[in-house]
Amino acid sequence: MNPDDPTRPDPDALLAAAKRASRGKLKVFLGMAPGVGKTYEMLRAARKRKADGADVVIGVVETHGRRETESLLRGLEVLPRRPLEHRGRSYMEFDIDGALARRPKLLLVDEYAHSNAPGSRHPKRWQDVEELLVAGLDVWTTLNVQHLESLVDVVQRITGVRQRETVPDSALSRADDIELIDITPEELRERLADGKVYLPDTARLAADNYFKPENLVALRELALRRAAQTVDDQLVGVMRDKGIEGPWAAGERILVLVGGDAVASSLVRAGRRLSDTMDAPWTVAHVERPDRPPPGALAAQRLNEALKLTEQLGGATVVLTGEDLPQTILSYARRNNVTQIVIGQSPPGWRERFGRSLAQALLKRAAGTALHIVTDAPAQSAPEPPPRPAFAFRREISGYIIGAAFVAAASGVAFLLDRMFENANLGMIYLSAVLAAGVLYGLRPALAAATVAFLVYNFFFLQPRYSFAIGSPTDILTLIVFWAVALAVGGLAGRVRDQARATSQRASAIAALLAASRRLSAAAGKEAAALVLAEQTAAAIGGKAVVLLPDGTDVKPAAGAPDPDIAAALSAADMGAARWAWEKGEPAGAGTGTLPQAAWTFHPLQGLKARAGVAGVEARGDIDERYLLALLDQGAVALERAELAAEAADAEALRRSDRLRTALLNSISHDLRTPLATVMGAATTLLSFGEKMEKPVRRDLLSSISEEADRLNRYVGDLLDMSRLEGGALKTRSEWTDVRDVLDAAATRVSRRLGRRVLVRDVPAELASVKLDASLLEQAVVNILENAVAYGPDGSRIEVSAYEDLGNVVISVDDEGPGIPKAELDKVFDKFRRLEESTDRVRGPGQGVGLGLSIAKGFVEAMGGRIVAVSPLLDGKGTRVLISLPKTVRTHPSLL
Repeated sequence: MNPDDPTRPDPDALLAAAKRASRGKLKVFLGMAPGVGKTYEMLRAARKRKADGADVVIGVVETHGRRETESLLRGLEVLPRRPLEHRGRSYMEFDIDGALARRPKLLLVDEYAHSNAPGSRHPKRWQDVEELLVAGLDVWTTLNVQHLESLVDVVQRITGVRQRETVPDSALSRADDIELIDITPEELRERLADGKVYLPDTARLAADNYFKPENLVALRELALRRAAQTVDDQLVGVMRDKGIEGPWAAGERILVLVGGDAVASSLVRAGRRLSDTMDAPWTVAHVERPDRPPPGALAAQRLNEALKLTEQLGGATVVLTGEDLPQTILSYARRNNVTQIVIGQSPPGWRERFGRSLAQALLKRAAGTALHIVTDAPAQSAPEPPPRPAFAFRREISGYIIGAAFVAAASGVAFLLDRMFENANLGMIYLSAVLAAGVLYGLRPALAAATVAFLVYNFFFLQPRYSFAIGSPTDILTLIVFWAVALAVGGLAGRVRDQARATSQRASAIAALLAASRRLSAAAGKEAAALVLAEQTAAAIGGKAVVLLPDGTDVKPAAGAPDPDIAAALSAADMGAARWAWEKGEPAGAGTGTLPQAAWTFHPLQGLKARAGVAGVEARGDIDERYLLALLDQGAVALERAELAAEAADAEALRRSDRLRTALLNSISHDLRTPLATVMGAATTLLSFGEKMEKPVRRDLLSSISEEADRLNRYVGDLLDMSRLEGGALKTRSEWTDVRDVLDAAATRVSRRLGRRVLVRDVPAELASVKLDASLLEQAVVNILENAVAYGPDGSRIEVSAYEDLGNVVISVDDEGPGIPKAELDKVFDKFRRLEESTDRVRGPGQGVGLGLSIAKGFVEAMGGRIVAVSPLLDGKGTRVLISLPKTVRTHPSLL
């Protein structure tokens, strides 16, 4: 199958159609404003489908108390809604899981732009609809035009109201069918006055504001235009799917063809005027021909200016590739339903005389497409072409010289063969010289070599010899053959060489973009990405580049290349152009229509959501604008990604800080208030009734005060230890330490709080010494033991053991508590982590009291060790906390 055949279905369209085959069908009932009857019409059509035997179910419909709409619900199955609780309020939302389980043939989901309640699977209802479509369900929905994302600003200027619930335009573009529900503004205002849209008080307020006649006229036009645009896009899609050859003049589409000549900008302006006249979309196209050499610097500059002018005037641009110029243009036009083609008048020449011009070729083959030929001369005379580079001139001269040398070498061989053989075909020897000149140097040196070869061959070897006289008509045929071979070989060689050069340039550009993309993706932050972008841009243009990043409402230089000091050397005019590009989102500076006196050209770096900065390049006339813009687009996305990553990191840090603050307040309110209440109660009792109390009672109260004060002291110590860890103020004092001594000291400190629990120690007689901070290790072990004591059941056993392996000394603390769920094991060392907020003693040590285990982890890791929790141990109960400390060269204390 011919890939250029216009009747051949578009491969991308076929792939998209294959993907759509498994999806459900989406129909949108579109209106200009609330109250036009979208839901009413959807229900009326659904009842008709139900009467035809279809399985129709209502997923969610908002009647807003309108009796006419509510009456249409009778006889239709309605899915129950799903209740959701959020901040003490109950919401009834669409049950997407119920719809997927029911799987009707047709599901009605009202209000496409609705925002779901927090806790729903998707934040927006259009995302619910998308999931239903992917699952293969057909869906009908309703939408007002003011909810389209691209029209939010327009609607706000018209009505003064900014819509908070929006739908991406792409979601509407994927609709298989759109039905416009249209009534006149007068009818809608009558419905409003009759109370069919809002309650009377609300209706009067709406009529004086949002529903003013001029607002409704503007909204109606937006709805009509958006529906027409969607239908036109669907028409183009159908034509591509079916391989239908256009154009179908259902709507006008304009294509402007430009090259690197002086009338390119005039053609762009003519296309814009035609677009305004026809109110039609327009595209400017340039065709790259692989069989032709790349355009020179002047032609490339004119082409870049024309494409830039197109974007400034609001048109689209496209670059096509093909050897057959008319076929390439018409294939694109037919695929995109182009009805108007604008071209410039061909320059006078042999192509014009023999009917081979582009205009004549398009006239013969462009059936059904109007052709506009612009004959205007450019407003200014074309600048003088730049002088040819010296190396190009030297190469061309060398081609002629080497071609002559080939002929001389062929003559030497011919003289030798002429003496050795009679009637030798010496013409073939000269033909090889012409062939070599054509392959190596192209057309002109080949023609020159052919002429010289014929003259030498005629002078030395054809009768009459040593004369330029032509003795036979066949000699003329020899000259014609020489020239024909020179034309064929030289032309083909030149074409292959030009194609190779163009391919090499494209491959170099693609490789450079790929390398830039990799470096930009690897940049760690905005400053690093700005530096990479400046370096890559400078390398791409062979000049200077600078990147400016936002600084409040202004921009400031952030990186420059190849010299970093370039960024600080921008003049006031340059900074003014940079600020203009930042504020307006348009190129400014040298070569533009804004502040052209600047020495640099500045381009806004437009990311996916907002501008990320400004890039400036030194003004040069040989910059490949398309390559530069592609590179800057990559840089803008990289800068935006780096900024979003930084914002995400800040947000995560803020979230953690807020969570820690909340946990700290909870801990203080609970862990500090309880002992304080005990101290205050005991002290108040002693002050009020101390003299009347018996001595044992007073002693018991004083003991309570002492114990609770000690408990407060531990909590405050935990807070201070954690602040040292968080602030980086913890300093370790490492010395050779016998871990057995540390365990003994920790057990002694905890023994007073054991109660009915039994502490068992299993420590070997000899244990390797470890270089560490003994006080930090003791506090870590105490924290773990206190958790075991505080949260283990009465009568339980707590075992502390120590052992060593080849590289570590290991401390183990086991308890017989209820254990820790496996899903929580990785979180037991988090600050303020509690699996339960109750004060009953049913938790294992690994669950902590808030800060104890987190401090233990910080202390152990500060000494180079590791700490983990293992649970459960036996019968689904028990927790083991392991501390692993790396051994050093010294082994046992007995060897010291």
